[in-house]
Amino acid sequence: MSTAGRAAIGNLPPELTSFVGRRRELGQIKRRLAESRWVTLTGAGGTGKTRLAGRVGWELRRAFADGVWFVDLTHLQQAGLLTQNGQDPDVLAFLVAAALGLPQQGSGPPLQMLVEQITSRRMLLILDNCEHLIPSSAILADGLLRGCPDLQILATSREPLATAGEVLFEVPPLATPDLDQRPNLAELGRYEAVTLFVARAQAVVPGFGLTADNHIAVAELCHRLDGLPLAIELAAATIRVLAPQQILDRLTDRFALLNRGSRTAPERQQTLRACVDWSFDLCAKPERLLLRRLSVFAGGFELDAAEGVCPDEKLPVAAVLDSMAGLVDKSLVIRDDVRDGPAGAARYRMLETIRDYGQDKLREAGEGPVLLRRHRDWHQALVDRAGAEWVSDRQKHWMARLIREHANLRAAMEFCLTEPGEAEAALRLAVSLPLSYWRTGGHFGEGRRWLDRALAQATAPTALRARAIVVNGHLAFWQSDMAAGARLLSEGEDLARRLGAAAALARATYLRGLGALYANDLRVAVETFERAWTTLSGAPDLDLDLYLSVLIPFGAASALVGDYERASACVREMLAIAEPRGERLQRSHALFLDGLIAWLRGDLAQAVAQERECLRLKQTWGLDDRYGAGVCLEVLAWATADQRQHRRAATLLGAADTVWAEIGTSITSSRHLVGFHDTRERQTRDALGDAAFTEAFRHGQAFTYDDALVYALDEPRRPARTPHEDTWTPLTRREQEIAGLIAQGLSNKDIAARLVISQRTVEGHVENILAKLGLTSRNQVVTWLIEHT
Repeated sequence: MSTAGRAAIGNLPPELTSFVGRRRELGQIKRRLAESRWVTLTGAGGTGKTRLAGRVGWELRRAFADGVWFVDLTHLQQAGLLTQNGQDPDVLAFLVAAALGLPQQGSGPPLQMLVEQITSRRMLLILDNCEHLIPSSAILADGLLRGCPDLQILATSREPLATAGEVLFEVPPLATPDLDQRPNLAELGRYEAVTLFVARAQAVVPGFGLTADNHIAVAELCHRLDGLPLAIELAAATIRVLAPQQILDRLTDRFALLNRGSRTAPERQQTLRACVDWSFDLCAKPERLLLRRLSVFAGGFELDAAEGVCPDEKLPVAAVLDSMAGLVDKSLVIRDDVRDGPAGAARYRMLETIRDYGQDKLREAGEGPVLLRRHRDWHQALVDRAGAEWVSDRQKHWMARLIREHANLRAAMEFCLTEPGEAEAALRLAVSLPLSYWRTGGHFGEGRRWLDRALAQATAPTALRARAIVVNGHLAFWQSDMAAGARLLSEGEDLARRLGAAAALARATYLRGLGALYANDLRVAVETFERAWTTLSGAPDLDLDLYLSVLIPFGAASALVGDYERASACVREMLAIAEPRGERLQRSHALFLDGLIAWLRGDLAQAVAQERECLRLKQTWGLDDRYGAGVCLEVLAWATADQRQHRRAATLLGAADTVWAEIGTSITSSRHLVGFHDTRERQTRDALGDAAFTEAFRHGQAFTYDDALVYALDEPRRPARTPHEDTWTPLTRREQEIAGLIAQGLSNKDIAARLVISQRTVEGHVENILAKLGLTSRNQVVTWLIEHT
């Protein structure tokens, strides 16, 4: 038979719309089929498994002499056979035989007859939508593969068939823009989700395109729709009547909005709700119960949280793990590894579409307030445990956990502030968070908004209210809002004094010292910090975190008035507390203070060494302490300027400026330091000249936080390792080499010079690397290499 004749064999559905993206996935699936006879595409409903399987079939059709055949197993449900005998593999065998156009011969078992009819054929069989027929599909596939040596199977299912020989490929959603970085109009076309939206929108409104006015809305829309092709196509269809921003505004009820799909599409793909209903209906009763209750979590959750919030007499805690596994298998819950937690730990999340669906089910069941209250209480207990172990070798664990749970803490606060009678619980949650959490995470503005709203509702004169007002003032000082900080401090201090709330008074005294320090009233600052230190030292239940927090500015103020012995005593006491307990954050602050003392005394080498050691400790232990890093970079810049390394000093000043901007403050708010900053900036500008200073300063401003630490430490960036020979990678050897050079920070021009090839050739390789890995930027290449080497 001719090649043209062979290409026509099969029954693949025609592609009626353009196929967008998925080059990486297509390549990976074809490689798996080259190595295995049975590949199953899994993934959430709406990720495009059917379309992707069909595209693989079209691209591989010439490789199978007897064709590529497509069998839609949803026909069984449509025909009403599912409830009768659809779980009988012989029924599936009849369906496959019909799809292949095979006559019914003999009276033997249908599966055995099917095997006999195709046993010598070289063909690819696509079994689409196996999830509602898992047992029978598994038996059918196993029987066909055992009896037909030249047969290969490509299946799609929202749940693995879990049989020997099956190789899984999870189909991810399409790539969406990172909304933390304001999407650039010129680069949006690289994101497959955006490309799909534009293509489908142009099908209904030919003149549609990305513009300066609509591109942000389109980017956010694709992100909010989780990159799900089905949801994006349904949204794009509404372009006939709504602009992108209007679609986005109505996405709060996505299931009502996205309800007009193609009339000729399978019923489950005609609306977004029908798509999710299909998956939900396949769940066992405990899985359905767990799914709706998990919807109270925001931004992900871990197993201990699910077991702490979701169980009751209807769902025993012992059933949570099995039900979670079932939801993961059905692609309704996504499992992620926790990189900054215990080895092997898992974290789970739901696509926003699935979470919205679960919340609808939760409301229908009338369980919303009960589960939200449980969710709040569990996270309050988590914060309490973190506070009890904060000054210890568990600090890194707790900081990472609280950062991971920030979205859940935000959700718990929102519940408290919108549910009548819960405002005091909001105050308790906010003030229970360790001081360093606010500072390290840079959540000053958000924390103040929480506290402002809670204080406006919980007006009873209590010790909790006094403490909350003082904490609010503390955040205001950190945010450089001195007027608000002073007002809140006076209000909180007065209330604490009337109530005899010693803890709030001690914190208020500490803040009085901070106010004096930031105002450069150093003598008053030293006296006030000494009072706070004395009060806390004599407290029966010493708040170690607050105590260490007092020692930092106490030492700084002492050093700035020339009392180096008192300042050094503060450093020694901090280290004596922190080091035996394995605490790292306050230890890094002690190193900063020691560097400041050395600089003030004129010991520039010691100052540079201690500030670098402080930053190295933050980097090594993953301490995302932007505020602490900012002051550290400042002192390092001043010492570097005094060493006459002016260009480097200007770059460090620029890096510090960006760190300040990221946390919503600036060095100008710290009047005790700004004089040193201004003097060294003038000194450096005079030495370099305006043009050279500005160039170096802007170079530092362009650093990411991690880049700033690497530069400050003056250590060569570790080159990315090339993948091991036994590690699978879609990249050629040359592409691996170029990816490694990208990770070293080399430009295309530099790579061309290093490899003695043309810059255009390098550009072609870079484009291939991005396409093969499904990435959109050089920074993502670095991340990919770290994860795969």
